[in-house]
Amino acid sequence: MSESSRSPLPPVRLHPEAELARDALSTPLLSRAARLARWAGPDTRVDAGGGLADEQLPAAAELLGLSGDDAAAYASEAWRVAVDTGLVEVVDEEAGTVAAGAELALLTSGSPQDVLEVWTGALEAVLADASVPDLDDLVDAMDEGGEVDFSSLDWDPEAEAEFLDGVLGNLYLLTVSEDAPGEGAVPLPALAASMIVPSDMGEPTNDVLEQVSDAMMRLDDQFRLLEPVGLVAYQPVDEALMADVEGAAEEPSAAVDDTDVSRYGMVRLTPLGLYGLRARLLEAGFEAPAVGDLADKGADALLDGTAAFPQNAAQAETEQWLARRESLAAARELLAAARGLDAGAPLRRLRCQQALSLVGAEAEPALREVLDDPELGGLARVWLTEAGFSDVPAPSQDLVFWLTVDTVAAQLAAEGNSEELRALVEGLAAQHSGFFAAAWRVDHPATADVLEAMGRLHPDKKIAKEARKAAFKARSQQGG
Repeated sequence: MSESSRSPLPPVRLHPEAELARDALSTPLLSRAARLARWAGPDTRVDAGGGLADEQLPAAAELLGLSGDDAAAYASEAWRVAVDTGLVEVVDEEAGTVAAGAELALLTSGSPQDVLEVWTGALEAVLADASVPDLDDLVDAMDEGGEVDFSSLDWDPEAEAEFLDGVLGNLYLLTVSEDAPGEGAVPLPALAASMIVPSDMGEPTNDVLEQVSDAMMRLDDQFRLLEPVGLVAYQPVDEALMADVEGAAEEPSAAVDDTDVSRYGMVRLTPLGLYGLRARLLEAGFEAPAVGDLADKGADALLDGTAAFPQNAAQAETEQWLARRESLAAARELLAAARGLDAGAPLRRLRCQQALSLVGAEAEPALREVLDDPELGGLARVWLTEAGFSDVPAPSQDLVFWLTVDTVAAQLAAEGNSEELRALVEGLAAQHSGFFAAAWRVDHPATADVLEAMGRLHPDKKIAKEARKAAFKARSQQGG
């Protein structure tokens, strides 16, 4: 996801902070870091970089219940996170002594937000590590004096970090989109391809497929690092297939096997990971809303804020907003906020109508109060009729046409040229033989735009031409 893109992302449904804080405390990496911070004492020694002294790594690994060849490395990583997050403080760099950091107490006595801030620090530390070349590559790049020749690594730290940020941004977008897998996992080949394969490319070239294969291998290493901090749940690339993937340069198609793509790695963001990535996106300047952000704001903010939301997310946000208010007062506030003749007004009225469909019969007085309102009278009649109330006055012909234009304008703003809108346009033209002869006279700011859209969308050339003529007349009328 490009950092230059600043269009609002789909809203994310976050778990409660108390639940996320519990998740954070139980992640392998943060829980290990906290145990080491509590274990550290006056005799604990660190090297010049703040890392745990080599002779103390076996005791640290034993404390954490780690064994095997990687035990010392895992213990060292947990210690680095403890230092980076402030759980441990180096009090004397020369002597290499440490003490418990101020952040350690927050893990037991702080608020959920405090815990999540410590966890976010751990996440940043791991993300920084994930962009560093593999240890084997670093060893290979050492010169005779034991110094790493970074120029021989073909490693650009900034580009590596940007690549990983882009991958995580795409994973976030795939997770929160309305038609996304949601709780499901994303295949690693698809995620790698989202960063490499141009959107307008038909059949990927061998060179592009080789780049995708290389990206998959890098991501496999990185997601293995990111899983212990709780960002993702990751099913690694099947070891038995590693040779195939590494050999993709000779046979690039081996990198993607549609018959069993899960063997090439599957990744999904955890609820904690969604929280963490949203925080990073907000910090980077993206508009990354969360469901519930508008619950304590006015109806104007609700209708404007949910205007660009997918339908399900808009309903979830509206339900939270309504839950905090008395129904009749909420209905009156929504109707007042739905007024207007600006470009965004039709979509506000559509969101208002959808919100009112969630309100019970006690909202009836608010709807009857606006029956004579030129902008709200149509939707009020629709609500009262659909709610089963009697004595609903019939709308005038002018009101019917005005409501029709307003509805199509709202659908255009919400969905663009969708199949649903195409069907609505065909239905309107079929129901009323003189529709276009009357519609161009409708005193609505969007009349010409709506008629032009109908001309563009209707499959019948003759009817489409009528719509375009009507749009021209409406435009001339507005100009006059």
